Amino acid sequence: MPNPRAIQWAQLFALPDQPGLPLQGRLRAAVVQAILEDRLSPGAPLPSSRELAALLGLSRNTVTSAYLQLMDEGFLEARPRSGVFVAHDARPLTAQPAEPLVGRSGQSGQPPEWSARVLRSQLDRPTLSKPDRWRDYPYPFVYGTYDPQLFPTEDFRECCARSLARSQLPHWTPDFETDDVPDLIEQIRTRLLPRRGVFALKEEILVTLGAQHACYLLAEALFDEHTRVGLEEPGHPHARNSFAMRNPKWVEIDVDDDGLVVDALPAADYLFCTPSHQSPTTATLSLERRQWLLRKAELQDFVIIEDDYEAENLYEGTPMPALKSLDKTGRVIYVGSVSKSLSPALRLGFIVAPRALIKELRVIRHAMVRHPSAFLQHAYALFLSLGHHESHARRVNHAMQERLALAAQALRDHLPDFEFRLPSGGASIWVQAPAWVDAAELALMARSHGVLIEAGDVFFAKPPYPCPFFRLRLSSIAAGQIPAGIRALGMAVQELAQARGERLSATPRTH
Repeated sequence: MPNPRAIQWAQLFALPDQPGLPLQGRLRAAVVQAILEDRLSPGAPLPSSRELAALLGLSRNTVTSAYLQLMDEGFLEARPRSGVFVAHDARPLTAQPAEPLVGRSGQSGQPPEWSARVLRSQLDRPTLSKPDRWRDYPYPFVYGTYDPQLFPTEDFRECCARSLARSQLPHWTPDFETDDVPDLIEQIRTRLLPRRGVFALKEEILVTLGAQHACYLLAEALFDEHTRVGLEEPGHPHARNSFAMRNPKWVEIDVDDDGLVVDALPAADYLFCTPSHQSPTTATLSLERRQWLLRKAELQDFVIIEDDYEAENLYEGTPMPALKSLDKTGRVIYVGSVSKSLSPALRLGFIVAPRALIKELRVIRHAMVRHPSAFLQHAYALFLSLGHHESHARRVNHAMQERLALAAQALRDHLPDFEFRLPSGGASIWVQAPAWVDAAELALMARSHGVLIEAGDVFFAKPPYPCPFFRLRLSSIAAGQIPAGIRALGMAVQELAQARGERLSATPRTH
């Protein structure tokens, strides 16, 4: 008959499902959780290391090491000839729950009506989104995740470990107030920017929590309800939503196969653009248009906010110089990302602008988040200085080329009525379906086939209906899944066509 005490211990110390932690770490986590949740009271005895090792199927050394570390950290204490016990001060002091306040009627007061109090709600603004369990879908053609096959685990671990060396602690542990880690500023200034033809002083660079944070800071400093802000149509929804917090006056700028249409630009105070690979169409702005856009900025007295989106992902042709590199009058604010090719979750970007504006942005950033993680800045500075960034970019570019080719062929084979243009870089394909297709409806139907796509209406300030455009993002899906994913998408299109009474072409089309 099983020992009830042994069963209780086994349930209490069941190891959490954290495969990234070693067994000793998982055991420590289980013990700490039991103590903090008051399932083990102060002074309670623990099983011997031998007994617990047998119950959990662990080595005795693993249990002993976990106990010793928990003693060092003050959770456990050893008593001579008695064993191991929960320390008396293992749990932090907590306030006692208070009785709720009630009015004269004996009823508690009413909570605030937050929907009436919130002045700048973002809840109803369209934005890129994924289902909560999007990783369960076999064919995720969506944004915003790292590729486990490409992530430079050993290189990045080396940089993090070096940053944690005692000799390096003084470089990132102090409070930087409004400043950034000098090593990262230097790497951005001397390694990243010159490849885009941009040369800047350290006083002209500010580190941000990604490119979207950069847009938010610029809106805080520069926009109000009277500011006219030009945006590409279709354009980047995250930038639009960040700018929207200041409620500016929107000015839609047309986009064609060559990017932003510069002729007949409407009047604006600021113009946001993605000239390297236009988001979402992937078009690259020509050198002639770049020069004409800068001339227009002078003639019409507006400032350009350049998001150098996916500039490093170039697969053919010569890199186009950044607008900032051609700017001679200080009319371009440059926004870049340090970490996007590695993982968007790392959230490191930067702004390059005249020092007077950077000085203002530093104070605004300080009021918001003080500064981005100094540890992460220092680790990424090492990542750049050791050449890991360049080697990782080469691997990513090679992989994206392969995925783009696979996706293009699959589109020709399974969706011959759909139009697209193979981009020269980036990690996505902008697809135009036949006019009768609404991509938002197709996206919902595709989910039942295990396919996630990015419906195009979210990229438009004024989306058409039906909106036949959608984006296939290739950074979240393995190359081997792409042909099957687009085949499954083709099945969803067939279902939609049958429901609409439309006929599809059976002949593959050459794009």
